[in-house]
Amino acid sequence: MSRRKTERLLNLVVCLLATRRYLTAEQIRQAVPGYPGPGEAFKRMFERDKEELRELGVPLEVGSDTDGGGGEEIGYRIPPQDYELPDVHLTPDEAAVLGLAARVWQRASMAEAASGALLKLRAAGVDTGPGAGAPNDPAVGIEPRVDTTDPAFPALWEAVRDGRPVTFEYQGVGRTAAARRHLEPWGVVSRRGRWYVVGHDRDRADTRVFRLSRIIGDVAPDGPAGSVAVPPGTDVRRLAFDWGDPVAEPRPATVRLRRGAAQGPRRWATGVRDAGDGWDEAVLTFRDADRFAPYLARFADDVVVLDPPDLREAVIWQLKAVLAGGDQ
Repeated sequence: MSRRKTERLLNLVVCLLATRRYLTAEQIRQAVPGYPGPGEAFKRMFERDKEELRELGVPLEVGSDTDGGGGEEIGYRIPPQDYELPDVHLTPDEAAVLGLAARVWQRASMAEAASGALLKLRAAGVDTGPGAGAPNDPAVGIEPRVDTTDPAFPALWEAVRDGRPVTFEYQGVGRTAAARRHLEPWGVVSRRGRWYVVGHDRDRADTRVFRLSRIIGDVAPDGPAGSVAVPPGTDVRRLAFDWGDPVAEPRPATVRLRRGAAQGPRRWATGVRDAGDGWDEAVLTFRDADRFAPYLARFADDVVVLDPPDLREAVIWQLKAVLAGGDQ
């Protein structure tokens, strides 16, 4: 729909909502910007606009006012009571939960939508701020945040919303190279601070769960919108929770520790030996590279990961992120 048509339809709705009497087609033509002069062009345009409003669910009422200056001529109006949404009635606890949920998304990709929903609730007279719940409101002072800094999140969220297949490069645990995957996404969920997309993997012909932080590059559309159907009874959140992290068993990591430093890792390191040039070589045990990398990155240049490659890359990424943040 063009911008001009959208503006004309919006003006038409405002005009028909504001009147208490039925407005004739000619009165509408004169009052609503965007219509041409009297004639067949206007009649055709007005007929199309009426059909458009009905398809959108706008309750367009047809009638006449015998004493309203329009005689018996047919007119139009939109009854406000039929157009407006009913009053929003929420319990204090429900309002508090909605306000808390909106604050969760405050710094995430959904911030704009969450802020808009919050404004609409407040405009309806619903108090969603701290204290909206019980007198000892547990939400007061809580400032949760949902981190959706994964670059793949917006595209995958839109793909789920639109029912559109996607394709992306994915680097699995322990793999040194990414592989192209084709997915029919069913949902995007958060688990233990990590984001996952759940869906039907066309390459494996089975249900799969992918961690967003392991997606390399852009997520691209791979089919028309509306072509993805979530199987009835599918619990996307349960699938993500039951799937678990791919790394279930402990793995060894070979690291270099600067002599006299990195006392934290040294306390539980094994196989420590002199590597020369002021360094010791040791073995650390970990389960999740993405969780372990931030801990090792805290020791900066006192710890160097030699193996495995995915842990080494995760630590390098963490250090680069810290440097980028310091340059801002």
